[in-house]
Amino acid sequence: MRGLDEVNLYKFGYVLVKGIFRTTYRVEVIGSENVPKDKGVLLCSNHISNFDPPMLGISFPRDVHYMAKEELFKLPVMKQVLLSLNAFPVRRGMSDKQALRQGLKLLKDGEVLGLFPEGTRSKTGELGEGMSGAGFFALRSNAEVVPAAIIGSYRPFSKVKVIIGEPIEMTKLREEKATAKDATEIIMSAIAKLIEKYK
Repeated sequence: MRGLDEVNLYKFGYVLVKGIFRTTYRVEVIGSENVPKDKGVLLCSNHISNFDPPMLGISFPRDVHYMAKEELFKLPVMKQVLLSLNAFPVRRGMSDKQALRQGLKLLKDGEVLGLFPEGTRSKTGELGEGMSGAGFFALRSNAEVVPAAIIGSYRPFSKVKVIIGEPIEMTKLREEKATAKDATEIIMSAIAKLIEKYK
């Protein structure tokens, strides 16, 4: 549960970033009606820019929580800002059990966990291979898995599209105890279809 100051900082950051992005880019959001209103949501998107997390955050109709690399939390001021903006630390390049547990708890509590399954920004703009983390969260929780696609160059005054797809049916995969890799491939396929349809 966030304190009052944290809530106010989140709202302030949301309004500020939304104003900047809406002024700098021609933002078009498609598919907001696909977002479950009262369930845990695993939001999975492609990753083309450092601007993707805030862009996705201002385009999604619910608060989004993100993992951020642990190094950013070593500066006290930055740590407080990140925590207030729904981010929590994760050690990259290794299995971080604490971060995994925190992500699962957010989903169980009905929150939105935002992930970029590729793990890093695409240097070419093309969709890369997804890592198994997305599949892990999809299979180990009962959250709705929502694919998303960000399309655009982030050049000033250019159009940036944020497409929110319909939730992916995961029940059969969970019952069959599919691997995290298999689940991630299905998620990445859904993202690829959104990109192809709206590019």
